[in-house]
Amino acid sequence: MTNWTADQPIVRLRDVHKSFGQVEVIRGISMDVMRGEVICIIGPSGSGKSTLIRCINALNDIQAGSIQVEGQEVHGPKLDKLALRRKVGMVFQQYNLFPHKTALQNVMMAPIKVLKEKPAEVEARARALLKKVRLEGKENQYPGELSGGQQQRVAIARSLAMQPDVMLFDEVTAALDPETVKEVLVTIKDLAAEGMTCILVTHEMGFAREVADHIYFTDRGIIVEHGPPAEFFTQARDPRTRAFLDQVL
Repeated sequence: MTNWTADQPIVRLRDVHKSFGQVEVIRGISMDVMRGEVICIIGPSGSGKSTLIRCINALNDIQAGSIQVEGQEVHGPKLDKLALRRKVGMVFQQYNLFPHKTALQNVMMAPIKVLKEKPAEVEARARALLKKVRLEGKENQYPGELSGGQQQRVAIARSLAMQPDVMLFDEVTAALDPETVKEVLVTIKDLAAEGMTCILVTHEMGFAREVADHIYFTDRGIIVEHGPPAEFFTQARDPRTRAFLDQVL
């Protein structure tokens, strides 16, 4: 049992290091995320953003440092990956849906197969989640019959079906056509408004400015600068941050 309480960070990183072979991708990152916060991580390609959130979900291991979710060490010898997957949901750039399963079946699979929940209860929850992500009426359609934005919203519903406490989003609009980006961002915005703790790697600066409580700018594996959006976008101090913002705004 942990002594974690809701007034402590729900996700806590301390001096995290991650290498792939000889290449150090994350070089000592520390960060606190409180329950209900929306955190946006931005930065140039190759700055370690996606690797960082994959480490939070134990999809990547770390070489040094500490990552805790609700007080539980993510990379300790006693890690229960199933318990972690229940707490931390993740949505990827690619939708990774099962093409031979309907939208409803995709959402229902993990709670039934992994958590051994009763199908009737899972189905009711899955239908409610598809309605939440504005896909009512698409339950029996297969991924190939859905647009990219619709598939990504099925992926979000699928992750929510595990009833996580934290949601990680890794560049979830990067593979989408411009006209479908908005519908996915609206879905995430709704989740944030409901109080879901969200950590997003994103290149959508307008969205980050609108929904984030705090923005972190990473470059070459370190946090260069961070702050609330109003301050971050108008009063960036580090030259690397200013140069990046000049390129993307």
